[in-house]
Amino acid sequence: MAFGFGQLRLAPEHFWSMTLREVEAAIANVCDNAHRIGAPARQRFEALMQSHPDTGTSPQQN
Repeated sequence: MAFGFGQLRLAPEHFWSMTLREVEAAIANVCDNAHRIGAPARQRFEALMQSHPDTGTSPQQN
């Protein structure tokens, strides 16, 4: 919201009517490398899941 209202100077009705792809495109247009970040490859994602498995507890319960 802060990026949409502050950086892009969108009116609330325009911001809330945008799709996630439109928001991503707007961010990529302002931030040179935003479009290159993307999701991790499947192999990297699976490695992250193995090294940081879900335990069923939230951090507040520690």
